Amino acid sequence: MSFYGVFSHMPWWGYVVYTVVVTHITMIAITVFLHRSQAHRAVDLHPAVAHFFRFWLWMTTGMKTKEWVAVHRKHHAKCETAEDPHSPVIEGITTVLLEGAELYRYAKKDPETLEKYGKGTPNDWLEKHVYSTPFMRGKQGVVLLYLLSVILFGVPGIIIWGVQMIWTPFFAAGVINGIGHYFGYRNFECPDAARNIFPIGILVAGEELHNNHHTYGNSAKLSVHWWEFDIGWMYIKLLSYCKLAMPKRLPPKVCRKPRAAVGMDLSNVEAIINNKIAVFSEYTRKVIKPVFKNEKRGAASKLFSLRMKKLILRNPALVKESQREKLRVLLNQARELKVVCSYRDRLNQIWSKTATSNKELTEAFQDWCRQAEKSGIDALQNFAHYIRAYRLKKKSA
Repeated sequence: MSFYGVFSHMPWWGYVVYTVVVTHITMIAITVFLHRSQAHRAVDLHPAVAHFFRFWLWMTTGMKTKEWVAVHRKHHAKCETAEDPHSPVIEGITTVLLEGAELYRYAKKDPETLEKYGKGTPNDWLEKHVYSTPFMRGKQGVVLLYLLSVILFGVPGIIIWGVQMIWTPFFAAGVINGIGHYFGYRNFECPDAARNIFPIGILVAGEELHNNHHTYGNSAKLSVHWWEFDIGWMYIKLLSYCKLAMPKRLPPKVCRKPRAAVGMDLSNVEAIINNKIAVFSEYTRKVIKPVFKNEKRGAASKLFSLRMKKLILRNPALVKESQREKLRVLLNQARELKVVCSYRDRLNQIWSKTATSNKELTEAFQDWCRQAEKSGIDALQNFAHYIRAYRLKKKSA
């Protein structure tokens, strides 16, 4: 019996199924181990599971845990700025989509990035003497995978190996980092351009839900609505049932105070501060959208276009200077819209007062609510009642 091409006589669809399975395992290793466990500490993995993922990634991608984690953490810390390792807002969508792997390779070579953002990653004997050795630039695993592919599948194995080598750089470095900051829908107006590529997260293991992730960066679960599906979270739950994983953080859940007990207190303030992006998005949905609709209904101006609606709903941090003048012209023609936008700005100012005492923050929110309730604008008054009753349930997996 020949040891070359052991499975070389499989039907064509057998090769396809095998390729899909192994590339899927690689994406799960990236999202569960590198991303959610190592970079964000959102889930604890059993040592056996963690080491399997480390070995699999060494063999299928050649990536080192510390390098990937450092580059990703820097991306969150410097998102959409000149220091972001891979922002399509800065570099352009074509560059990130097609050359995302090169941007990653360039970023990981910076010792300062590795030192500052790579803390807490594996540093054991295997990491030092197997996974991160200078021999063959640490690509021994990739070479091993090539040899195994040829032994198992013969010439088709070379194609399978090539697909594996292309899959991760394109989808992880290109699609997620590129399209995930350029196209798609936004559940939350976070202060960066992150978008959900698609609500069903299977192809790239749940990382399609990129806007959700940038809103709740330390959550083990990336889906937030019932109609969104995060297959990475499904695997985490399966591992947790087997006592092989423990989710540590999830998106916060909102509850409302009883109507008789509605009043601004420290629990409200903590909930609003800790979930400010979601509150900001609710303000956009509950206040700015209906007010814009009402103003548009009674106006003849062409300024109330779909483009201007998108602009007025956008997080102010993402509005370009060239667009601000158009907004000023629009707001000068729409009194109520100008008022609710000014109240949004005041909320942002309160949120930015991180050095303020709890008492001062509570008083600032109370004052905001009192003035909103006296504004005469129904949507704004209702939102003041909404945040007076706002608090979060305790997180649980």
